Amino acid sequence: MSQQSTTARLETPHTVEPSSPDRTISVAPMMGATDRHCRYLLRLISPKALLYSEMIVTGALLHGKEKAAHFLEHSADEPVALQLGGSDPQALAECAKLVESAGYQEVNLNVGCPSDRVQVGGIGACLMREPELVGDCVSSMQHSTNLPVTVKCRIGTQMKHGGALEQPEDYDNFREFVRIVRAAGCRVFIVHARKAILGGLSPKENREIPPLKYDFVYQIKQEFPDCQFLLNGGIKNETDAVALLAKTDGVMLGRMPYSDPFMLARIDQLMATPTSEPVDTIIERNKILDIYLDYMEQQLSRGVALKHMAKHLLGFYSGHRGARSFRRHLSSHMFNDDAGLDLITESVTLAGLDQN
Repeated sequence: MSQQSTTARLETPHTVEPSSPDRTISVAPMMGATDRHCRYLLRLISPKALLYSEMIVTGALLHGKEKAAHFLEHSADEPVALQLGGSDPQALAECAKLVESAGYQEVNLNVGCPSDRVQVGGIGACLMREPELVGDCVSSMQHSTNLPVTVKCRIGTQMKHGGALEQPEDYDNFREFVRIVRAAGCRVFIVHARKAILGGLSPKENREIPPLKYDFVYQIKQEFPDCQFLLNGGIKNETDAVALLAKTDGVMLGRMPYSDPFMLARIDQLMATPTSEPVDTIIERNKILDIYLDYMEQQLSRGVALKHMAKHLLGFYSGHRGARSFRRHLSSHMFNDDAGLDLITESVTLAGLDQN
């Protein structure tokens, strides 16, 4: 990219963000987790949380209409955002158009995934080392769609060479990244408040080993008051999630609401009536399960395998007596070729959770 094009772009930032969904509480894009079936279930539990798709790489959307239709499909999960993985501004712009036409409310660029497989393609967290390119991507996407274009990132990166870590990036590097991408027009940053160690750590280790630095997010919010900064990483319960809203523009939850989806309902209740005790009964959960079973029946008739929908139920009764028995029976049989809806009801009954 030439210096001339960079300067021109930085001097003419977008100042008005398109109409945006409420980002107070959101559920992170998670590979193998937040597919359309998961989002349908989570929407039954929380009418408010902003839900994100799994990351979808640009090539998956641009190489064949049938494949694109599969990845873009969603139903009754709004408000919902789609996350793109890519580093080519033109390809991302074309994909942003597809995302808008498919009825999503936001398109997000992944600049935070530390996976080695993702790095090979030059996307994800390694893009934090090329903020000008990220800016070009954001600008190109914004000019192709009326949707808000947001960025999910880390607070920095650190490369591992032969077992040794390079000198860590500091807050100034993070601030410079935000400055450049903001100048390109981005007004919403979803920040996983850890550095990404590039090379040597698995994605799971990268979610746990690098220390959390919430103060980076608090400080950057003060320095760029015209932007929204959502905090992601290390949020373990609904009380902490609601408390963090006092210092940020929103919180994004990851693995916790996937393993305990009714955490979202408890957050909704805490935000509505902060002094009340959360109400969460087996009867309420079973009412939602009945609706999800109707959805599963429809999807089975379309040829969707039970396992793709049943896996999202493994944490459904988390926190209640019988949850472990339910999870054990369901996980032991849901991959069987002949598994049907009766497996779900059987798992509920065997665990003593069949209250109505």
